[in-house]
Amino acid sequence: MGISFFHTQTGGRNAMNPAIGKRIDYRGITKAYGKHVALKPTDLTIEAGEFFAIIGPSGSGKTTLLGLTAGFVAPSGGDILIDERSIGGVPPFKRNIGMVFQNYSLFLHKTVAENVAFPLKMRGVAAREIEARVADALAQVRLADYAGRLPTALSGGQQQRVAFARAAVYNPSLLIMDEPLSALDKNLREGLQFEIKQLHAKFGSTVLYVTHDQGEAAAMANRIAIMDAGEIVQIGSAKELYSRPRNRFVASFLGSANIFPVDTLERRGTTAIAHCEGGLTLKGILSGDVQQRACVCVRPEAIVVTPVRIDRENALEGEVIDTTFSNGIQRHWVRLSTGAVVEQQQHINRDRYAAGVGEQVFVEWSAGDSLVINME
Repeated sequence: MGISFFHTQTGGRNAMNPAIGKRIDYRGITKAYGKHVALKPTDLTIEAGEFFAIIGPSGSGKTTLLGLTAGFVAPSGGDILIDERSIGGVPPFKRNIGMVFQNYSLFLHKTVAENVAFPLKMRGVAAREIEARVADALAQVRLADYAGRLPTALSGGQQQRVAFARAAVYNPSLLIMDEPLSALDKNLREGLQFEIKQLHAKFGSTVLYVTHDQGEAAAMANRIAIMDAGEIVQIGSAKELYSRPRNRFVASFLGSANIFPVDTLERRGTTAIAHCEGGLTLKGILSGDVQQRACVCVRPEAIVVTPVRIDRENALEGEVIDTTFSNGIQRHWVRLSTGAVVEQQQHINRDRYAAGVGEQVFVEWSAGDSLVINME
């Protein structure tokens, strides 16, 4: 998030500090607690100025990686470099890393301005410069008129913006954000996502963003790392991860996915005929290096529900068991003769067929929308 560059600009991107964001390199970094390996040896590079998000289920290792980066956790092996300099052995308060937490961690007895000024005072910045930096920071987060208020007089969204300003006002090399929006309501979260993204695009800081919310990560990050069982499973843009998941876990974790386990696979160049559980035969494309244990992944929006069969490569008959409508999206759940349930979704309009519960329908999709991927 670009709040780390709040200083007044005088003819340049940032006259006081033109290059804040630093490259972060993880080289074989690992952490074990006795026999339990919380983070397997990990190699990762976050480019200078990149907005990099880490997502994964509880226990996947994302919080451990965050703690290692911040210096709260000592590694069992490997190293972390910021701008090609090792920070191994450097205490947290000397790593020049800003932190924004879920619970804001504001000083309730200090005013908004005093909260933002705190890290500058701890670093011995001159009083006049502190005043200028704080004023600029609060102006950037649209809280200039709230400088004299206590945090308890602010809304949750305003408190979070104060936390952003405080974490970034001293120009850290890296800004770590740990579930920063999870305590806010949906509309406020979406608004702050836009603000954070705009500020980052403007100022180019390096951000390590940890969240459980896949949509949040997809909306803001340049790249996303999906973690599971102590390791990074796949890295890519939100579009890459969604359209070309490496395995079933990634496909199911990032958005909805219909998964058909494969019994046998007939490979035909880049395409395949998958003989799936329950006697289903599906045509699809091979995604990456598919091993022996495979499955077919089909996204709900790639599927069409029709009352009669249309000439598509994949067509299955079933009964509609549920439908929902929300925010312009119609969803159907169709139970096949095998017992498997297929989810379909579509933007509602006059030209789209919307089936009712109990109707017999066909669910159809093209072979290009069937991804044959690894189970694991």
